Amino acid sequence: MSHELLSGTTEQHLLQSVVAVARHVYAAAASSIFMVSPDTGDLVFAAVAGAGEQSLVGRRFPAGTGIAGWVTMSCQTLIVDNVAETDHFARDAATSTGYLPSSIMAAPLIAGNTCIGVLEVLDRHATEPDRELDDLELLDLLATQAAVSLSLVRHRERRVETHEWGGLLARLSDLAVAQTPDPLAVELLSVCLHLLQRTTAEHSLAR
Repeated sequence: MSHELLSGTTEQHLLQSVVAVARHVYAAAASSIFMVSPDTGDLVFAAVAGAGEQSLVGRRFPAGTGIAGWVTMSCQTLIVDNVAETDHFARDAATSTGYLPSSIMAAPLIAGNTCIGVLEVLDRHATEPDRELDDLELLDLLATQAAVSLSLVRHRERRVETHEWGGLLARLSDLAVAQTPDPLAVELLSVCLHLLQRTTAEHSLAR
């Protein structure tokens, strides 16, 4: 694993937990997080759950490759239900991983207005057509959670502003307690609260 991307086991555990949750809640074939190399812009597999998890971590692709590359440059969440219908998909790169997906969802990890990584979900369980926007919003929330949590891990010795957590938890809470509660939002809310409580406890012990 590249030291420039993962500074320790805590960060690795965080990223692996995020992809495991994403794969579970979408009943997907695989989920992964690419981190953007600050030196080259390369996309580096930092965590994988499902297909390829035993061999892909640390694998690099050139900047701008495929759907993850497009999301990195645009800082926009994207859903592609048929990869054969988009020019953003890099078939050769996907084939080289040993798994060729039919559908991909991808969301940017944003820190300081910069995309530092991309969360992807491959071949999620088919949902109703009117659920597509909900799938996108919830993936965006999970990516936001991952970026904020990663920032907390990397800057644990500094005072961390809490408004980002507050905004994220508020958005998740609205979905979790809606007239028709969203089970994915409920699960993500639980993960967020757990991470926040753990981080608060770590800061208290460090004082």
